[in-house]
Amino acid sequence: MKFKYQARNKEGELQVGFVESYSQGGAADILVSHGLYVLSLENAEQENFFDKFMLVFKRVTLTDKMVFSRQFATLLEAKVSLSDSLKNLQKQTSSATMKEVIHEITADIDSGLSLSQSLERQKEVFSEFYVSMIRSAEITGRLEEAVIYLANYLEKQKLWRSRVINALIYPAVLIVMFIGIVLLMVTLVLPNIRPILEEAGAELPWYTSAVLNSGDIIINWWWIIIIAVVPLVMFVLEYLRSDEGKIVLDEILLRTPVFGKMFSKMYIARFAESLAILIQGGIPIAQALEITSRSIGSSVFEDVLHEVSEQVRGGELLSTALGRYDFYFPPLVSQMISIGETTGRLDELLSRISTFYTREVDDIMGRLGELIQPLVIAIIGVFVGFLFASILVPIYNMVKSFGA
Repeated sequence: MKFKYQARNKEGELQVGFVESYSQGGAADILVSHGLYVLSLENAEQENFFDKFMLVFKRVTLTDKMVFSRQFATLLEAKVSLSDSLKNLQKQTSSATMKEVIHEITADIDSGLSLSQSLERQKEVFSEFYVSMIRSAEITGRLEEAVIYLANYLEKQKLWRSRVINALIYPAVLIVMFIGIVLLMVTLVLPNIRPILEEAGAELPWYTSAVLNSGDIIINWWWIIIIAVVPLVMFVLEYLRSDEGKIVLDEILLRTPVFGKMFSKMYIARFAESLAILIQGGIPIAQALEITSRSIGSSVFEDVLHEVSEQVRGGELLSTALGRYDFYFPPLVSQMISIGETTGRLDELLSRISTFYTREVDDIMGRLGELIQPLVIAIIGVFVGFLFASILVPIYNMVKSFGA
């Protein structure tokens, strides 16, 4: 495989080129053996669909990173050396992919790289925020505290994700069951009723005709529907993976009635917490904003924070820059940040913002099931009523005409 790399030599000169190896880790080892410090390493070959499909089974999950961080923090608190901690973690982890990642990190550290440099070479696993936290901790000598914070941070993300998934499981099951019942009705039940209605000369309402015709289309042209739908679904999924698709999807989520407020407050909580920690670590605000933007998990917020960081670099106050984006950052955020800038306690005020919005998110997630389930049941009820009306109304009209 061919990989494109950016690296610096011992004199600090930037070098860009290609290297061939069986894996990304092998390519990195080749570059390091030549005395280069790797900045970026990307696959230069076009991946086919099978390769992308297999990556799903090889990726490191959020749970893997969460368990790794928590166990790592525990070992560091017990004053186990860095190298021994990583070797113990490699033996304990049950994920083959994570085991390989830890092995590569350990090998890099044994070869003389720092922990942050080793993690940076695993950028597909550890975010820039994660690496920056470790790098700041290495400078300040607070590595244990940083790893503990990262473990708590990942556990919180896991908890939020689990709550959202749990709240959506029941509605998703209802929707799937409803779709299955509708397909059975329009393909098996209604075709047997149609001849009776036609022989009786009953007048069919437009919605009854629509339901009957949809059943005929599914029965006669199901193979065309599959041929058309599968490529369409693949195209949509591929589009949503693109930069433009991610922005469109995030924008839709932020403007959705129930989920919009929840996701917006979740992103604000992540923003405030991440920025506070990075500032405490001594990272300049503009750089901290750039790092934070890539750790929030929203392409829309990433673009907004990138613009904010450029304005801060230009000499503007953070509160003033955020005030221009009041749809994404409510006035409360910019006002509290303004107080922090005035009093010199920006990190403390950011922590308070994070605490406030974390409670708001927890409250919404606690009521998420109560909000979604009645709404889904109501919508399904409307469609069920429509389906049964398309059957019962013609029968009622037919019986009524016989009675007359």
